[in-house]
Order: sequence, then structure tokens, then C-alpha cells
Amino acid sequence: MSCGGCACEAATGTGATASEAYLQGEPVREARELVAELCRHFYAQGWVTGTGGSITVKVNDPAVPLADRLIVMSPSGVQKERMVAEDMYVMAADGKVLSAPAAKPWPNKPPKCTDCAPLFMKAYLMRGAGAVIHSHGMETCIATMLNPGAKEFRMTHMEMIKGIKGHGYRDELVIPIVENTPYEYELTDSLSEAIAAYPKATAVLVRNHGIYVWGDSWINAKTQAECYHYLLDACIKLYQLGIDWTTPEHGPINSAKRLRSILSPEIPNGCHSAETSKIEGDLRNGVPGAVPVPPDETGKEEVINSLVANVESMIKADRKITSLKQLQGHIWRTGFEKKELQGVVFEDVPVALKNWHANGIKVYIYSSGSREAQRLLFGNTTYGDLRKFLCGYFDTTTGNKRETKSYFEISQSLGVDSPSQILFITDVFQEAVAAKNAGYDVIISIRPGNAPLPDNHGFRTIKSFSEI
Repeated sequence: MSCGGCACEAATGTGATASEAYLQGEPVREARELVAELCRHFYAQGWVTGTGGSITVKVNDPAVPLADRLIVMSPSGVQKERMVAEDMYVMAADGKVLSAPAAKPWPNKPPKCTDCAPLFMKAYLMRGAGAVIHSHGMETCIATMLNPGAKEFRMTHMEMIKGIKGHGYRDELVIPIVENTPYEYELTDSLSEAIAAYPKATAVLVRNHGIYVWGDSWINAKTQAECYHYLLDACIKLYQLGIDWTTPEHGPINSAKRLRSILSPEIPNGCHSAETSKIEGDLRNGVPGAVPVPPDETGKEEVINSLVANVESMIKADRKITSLKQLQGHIWRTGFEKKELQGVVFEDVPVALKNWHANGIKVYIYSSGSREAQRLLFGNTTYGDLRKFLCGYFDTTTGNKRETKSYFEISQSLGVDSPSQILFITDVFQEAVAAKNAGYDVIISIRPGNAPLPDNHGFRTIKSFSEI
């Protein structure tokens, strides 16, 4: 039957080449026209003015798996509101150009595929996207300027969050922020790292630049892009009114948040506000060590001292709080940059990671430490940089490690057909139970300092990764 595969490929337009008849066929033509129509629509929204921004979609052909479908991309440096179907580039699923537009007379520029192409391909290859939108909407730029050091944008309890895949009204929306570069293609690595580090995200913000949004279809990508723009615009308006968009109550922006830039502009957005919310809850519940945060009028020093006292109390109690882990990541980054810290891993770990990577096994980390802390630890170990063997990182923004729903969320993010395809290795019995209840294959790693396991716990145990 192998000879039939070649004929099928030519007929459906999969692989690195496609027949001329297929390129001129109805599915490709409709995709070209769709991109032109969307560009005109987004121009009216202010997302792609001045030739900026770009759009790409997969050709809608049900006979071809989504991952193998041809790709249509808009060109670069073109008035987006004047584009027509013939202006589009058509590519194979691996990004090879199959069809390019013909040159137009002066004053039109020679045809050139969008500078966003390598970034679009990351969303296609890493997330199985069906469409990607790059917008230069004003709100996408200004929202990243509100806290110049923030690595994430956070918002919760807004109705339009429900329009973002995998989110509900009460969920916290987290959008990674990467720093802008002089040339679009130079963003490829940082965008790729953000996609890997934030498996639940369907967008990445580029500071002072814009946003990349992807979805499994053009409708899903467009819907999410509209919701993101709405939410970012709302954030800017709330900021102007002095209202906090990161907490469920949406009350006045508190003292701790106003001191964010004084304390450290590098601490991720929402860390102080989330911490203060925890403090208020601890005070209501009578948690030992919790002290109130005084208002601005009492002076900067007193506010800082109260925050430090609360943080130290939470650390001593080993509280598994996301904002604490973000602060941990910030402290670690400083320590690693100054060469004062080094990551320590068991000697069997580097060998196992290298072997799994060589055999095509994808390895992810799920830790109560922040994603930044994980990257710092594995990037600065006594055995060198081990990040090249890892595919991504999960932390408590995904959920508590002892809750089954967290593992279900991870399996959805990884896109496996069944949770049983995931092997979870842990040294904590409660985590093993939660992962098993989510359908994972689970092994408990016995290491020095582990808490004792219950009798008849029912899990396979190992003392070295070499046993796997």
C-alpha cells in the first residue's frame, strides 16, 4: 500500500510538496481569501495598521490531519486593508514556501513573507495550532508598560476571561511577557521558551510591541484575540481608576502594589497583590505570624517591614503559595546571576535525562517552585545546563500538586490521547495518589530525607532514575 501514500500526498497537499492542482484548489483559495478578509477586519480594529501585525491559518481540509495541512500566511510590509487572496504565501506544514505572490509595480514593495513566520511556526509545531494572529493593538503595548519589570500579565474575575480556552470566570488568566527586540525573528527563542513554560497559555505578550494569539481554528484564535484585547483594555482603564484587576474583589490598588516598583521592579506582576490578599485571609483566620500591612501614610519602611514579616512567617510554615514561589524565583535569579547559588541534583539524574532525550522521550518538570526557579535550578547545576533535555515546566499556577485536577490540566496541556501515557515520578505520597487518580502511571522515588510511605501504598518505588 506504500505506493498509494504518494498519490494521496499529491492529491491532498500534505508533506513538503503539493500538486499545482491542489494549490489552485478550493480549500487553499478559501484560506487565502479568509486571511485577506481577516486582515481587513483587524485593520478596522486598529490591530494591523501601518503594515504591522500579521495573520496565518491552516488550510481547512478535513481529509488531511491538522498537523499536516498547508499553511497560508500574509506578506510583510503590505497595507493589510488592501490585500487580496493572491498576495498570500502558501507553505507546507514544515514551513517550506510552496507558492509566493507575484511582484507588483512600483510603489509596491517586492513580495516578502511575513517576518512573523518563524514565530508562527513555533505555535503550529509546539501547540498544534490551526491559526495564529499577531496584533499591534494599542492596548497590547500599554498593558505591558504598567509594570516594566513584570514577566507576566495577570487578571481574574472578569467575564471575558471565559472566552480564553481552559479558563472560567473565577480562574486567574496568566499571559507571559517577553522583551521586544529590534527584529521580529529575534523573538523566536523567547517566544518558544514562553510557549514551553506556560502550557496553559494561548497567547504571549511582547513588551512595547504587541501580542501573539493562537487557537485550534481561525474562529477560536479570533475569539480569543478579541477577548484578550478587551481584557487588556479593561486593565488599562482599571489602572487609570486605581482599581486592582489582579484580585477577585477588584478593590483599590493596595499599598503593596503601589510599592512594587520601589521594592523591586523585577518581581512578577501580581506577586505583591496576591501576597497581600493571602495576608488579609490569614488575619481573618487568625493564622500565627500574620500582621496587617499598614497604609501608605505610615511610611514606606513600615509597609516593607510588615511585608517581610509576613513572608518570613509563610516561609517558616512552608506554605505552598504561588506568590511565594514567584518571589523565590526572583531571589534565586539574583543568586545564580551572582554565582552565589548552584543547583544540586542526584548523580543519576543527568544521565537519565540525557538518555530519555536521546530516545525521543519528552520530559517536563512539575514543581511547587516557580517556573523561573525551575529553569534557574536546571540551568545552573553542578553537572552543567540540563535545560536542553527538558521540554517544559509546570508550577502551582497549574494547580496544587496534591489535587487530581492539576494533573488532569497538565494532561490536557500536553495533548496526550490518554493520561496513562504520562509517567509521573515523585517523592511525595499524596502527589502520587493525586496523579494516579488522574490516570497517570506513577513511580515513587525513594531519596534521602523522604517522608516515610504508608504500609501497602501500592506504588512501584525506585532509588535511582537508572531503574526506569
